[in-house]
Amino acid sequence: MASQPRPCALITGASGGIGLELARLCAKGGHDLILVARDASKLDEVSKYLSGMYQVRTEIIVADLADAEAPAAIMERVTAWGRDVDVLINNAGFGTWGLFGRADLTRQLEMIQVNVTALTHLTRLVLPGMVRRRKGRILNLASTAGFAPGPLMAVYYATKAYVLSFSEAIGSELRGTGISVTALCPGPTRTGFARGAGVVQSNLFASPTVMAVEPVAESGYRGMMAGRAVVIPGLGNKLLIQSLRISPRWLVRVIARWFQEGRREE
Repeated sequence: MASQPRPCALITGASGGIGLELARLCAKGGHDLILVARDASKLDEVSKYLSGMYQVRTEIIVADLADAEAPAAIMERVTAWGRDVDVLINNAGFGTWGLFGRADLTRQLEMIQVNVTALTHLTRLVLPGMVRRRKGRILNLASTAGFAPGPLMAVYYATKAYVLSFSEAIGSELRGTGISVTALCPGPTRTGFARGAGVVQSNLFASPTVMAVEPVAESGYRGMMAGRAVVIPGLGNKLLIQSLRISPRWLVRVIARWFQEGRREE
């Protein structure tokens, strides 16, 4: 009797940071992997490491999700391989710091494409198969930023508010179908994000709530496997979100701007 194929996890932004750790946890949990990122050499290295360490099948797809055609191209590859996506982890995303009125418009639109449009597109392409099989798990990378407006990172905060709202809404729509949708909402985390966004020396990343990648990913993975709607890793982040919920909006804006200010890298 032929053995059942292992479940398959598709993970974007899988070459480093939270995405890489989530890929490792999926592999450890017995999932084959389809790893998506822009850097071919890093993806190849990650693929070899995870397949060797956990004896799972790994495939890589080099793609830039800032390209509007990338999600469809990714799913064409997955279909050609004859794989079902049992777990979708929309991890890819980035941010930039600065006044919106002075920011590079192309970069801001690329942020919306990666953080919002590609995530939505991939979810919509994967969902029919999950519905047909009546099982599946989706994990979307939101942020504690999704709970507040973000002066000096206006577009980034807005994209994460979308991810949080979108995830909760479709999770409700899918209740009873065997499919769960989880929004992972980390606070500041020690990844390459801060350097890429230019906020390494902001007040936010000087905060004692800054977390390592491993507990953030572990919280997200466990929450996803348990079918939780929203996961906020770390006590400090949970307390922060509760304080924002009961604070007047003018104060939330003041607090959010203070977090973004400080001695940043130029």
